[in-house]
Amino acid sequence: MKLYRNNNTLSERHDKADPQAVDKVPDGLWKKCPKCQRAIFTKQLDQYMTCPSCDYGFRISASDRLGWLVDDFKPFDTELVSQDPLNFPGYQAKLARLRQVTGLNDSVATGLATIDDVQFNLGIMDPTFIMGSLGTITGEKITRLFEDATANRRAVVLFTASGGARMQEGIMSLMQMAKVSNAIAKHSQAGLLYIVVLTDPTTGGVTASFAMQGDIILAEPHALVGFAGRRVIEQTMHEKIADDLQAAENVLAHGFIDQIVKRPAEKQTLKWLIQTGGARHV
Repeated sequence: MKLYRNNNTLSERHDKADPQAVDKVPDGLWKKCPKCQRAIFTKQLDQYMTCPSCDYGFRISASDRLGWLVDDFKPFDTELVSQDPLNFPGYQAKLARLRQVTGLNDSVATGLATIDDVQFNLGIMDPTFIMGSLGTITGEKITRLFEDATANRRAVVLFTASGGARMQEGIMSLMQMAKVSNAIAKHSQAGLLYIVVLTDPTTGGVTASFAMQGDIILAEPHALVGFAGRRVIEQTMHEKIADDLQAAENVLAHGFIDQIVKRPAEKQTLKWLIQTGGARHV
């Protein structure tokens, strides 16, 4: 074994590296919590995929969340497919690959959900599908979710996880903010309950519209909640912002969130809120 200098630091290396070393240490053996920095042996994580030290919820797919959140789920609008309105280079190939990998037709799963004997319309944005970005089909599915709930007088629960509007669809993606908001307004006028659960991250046009229009707004511990990203804010204001500015706990402290709920408690919390009518929307 030899020592060598690199940028005034000492490092170690073997003269003859084992060509099979990579195969001896499996990928995904450890995960690092982005909030408390704890290194976690992957097998220590349960179905909720939360950090055992700080309760941060790692980003998970819609199908993984459905596995522990509800007892039954009947999907809506699985046949809808984006038409690539701008002929964006490589976009159709990316969509096709993600549809195959995730089992979704776009970045949100919508359907009729059941917890015990409580039925409600459920939407779950999937951060593994182009970072849960808001495209035309995403917006159409969420709009139809609310329209169906209004027609059938059901509550809506929507889990948000998004980087914002999808750039590959330009102005058409931004139009979804108004379309979904209009459907939410009609649902609200019918006196029906809408619950939002903010997960990591909820940003951009999603935060600027339907993520903040719920009668009750919940969040998972340490979820990033904001509109613009840290770098954009700091470049615009020409000053540093607090490390916790966009943390769910700070947003809660300033009155934009009603409660932070850990993943293991979400199922029963949602059931109770829907059964009680959200305590008349709090």
